[in-house]
Amino acid sequence: MLIKIRKSWEMRESDVTPEALFKNRRQFLKTGAAALAGGLVGGMLSRHAFAAWPGVGEMLGAVGKSKFDPGEELTPWDAVTSYNNFYEFGTDKADPVNTAQDFQTDPWTVEVAGACAKPGRYAFEDLMKPHPLEERIYRHRCVEAWSMVVPWLGVPLADVIKRLEPLGNAKYVAFETLFDPAQMPGQRRDVLAWPYREGLRMDEAMHPLTLLSVGVYGKTLPPQNGAPLRLVMPWKYGFKGIKSIVKITFVEGQPPTSWNMAARHEYGFYANVNPAVDHPRWSQAKERRIGEFRKRDTLPFNGYGDEVAALYADMDLSKFF
Repeated sequence: MLIKIRKSWEMRESDVTPEALFKNRRQFLKTGAAALAGGLVGGMLSRHAFAAWPGVGEMLGAVGKSKFDPGEELTPWDAVTSYNNFYEFGTDKADPVNTAQDFQTDPWTVEVAGACAKPGRYAFEDLMKPHPLEERIYRHRCVEAWSMVVPWLGVPLADVIKRLEPLGNAKYVAFETLFDPAQMPGQRRDVLAWPYREGLRMDEAMHPLTLLSVGVYGKTLPPQNGAPLRLVMPWKYGFKGIKSIVKITFVEGQPPTSWNMAARHEYGFYANVNPAVDHPRWSQAKERRIGEFRKRDTLPFNGYGDEVAALYADMDLSKFF
């Protein structure tokens, strides 16, 4: 008899639920998996499903099933969309929701460059529409010791990368955020070296947990959450989740990343959640879940160690932090 051991992130009932039910976790578990307004399409989206991409903050028409859910209380929509690190719109966590509302994401293009067989400039819809959308509930951990549980919608980054056909010498994937100080007032200050840059080792980018997100709580991403396209990696600190992506480059060497360039001794390239390695100015051993008063222990790799620890088996994680 085959006995299946459930992973820490697998949910038993995982279809997508309307926002009103997401806000009440107990109700969500009682009602099971309810389809969004557009209904499920056999777990897959045809190209036609993307023909009229919803506007910013509007409901996505159809998504597929997902097994990713830590089984924890969801952080409410209001907190997910109003407590944000997005320095392009201001350094205070309340700034983005106030300064990003007129941010224009249509049309949006993503440049693909470097060591791949299919470089070029892709319209957002053309880059995303061959891939089925799914909803994934992930823990989200910020370096400042706060955390959330967020229902992201997107596609595995690996699916997009495979389609772009990286060459054999592509060892890393680099990303860039839009640079547009007219729309992004935070870029008028020298807080970071703009545009914002991030990068992943290829095996990290291809890992099944790595998500290219286009939505949250059943809707397209609000501007303050990285519309229209952002990265989500649940075992890394939040600053790896680059937002409003306009460029993807396949490179052989480790690419520069914004926070590592700004403060190399504080922000490593890897940014794996590691309670045993303190930030120079505070401990990482505890975290406070948004909406809770009491702090909890921080889990290695944010609780996803069973899935990702093997990626770093031969590395000194106090050095490669």
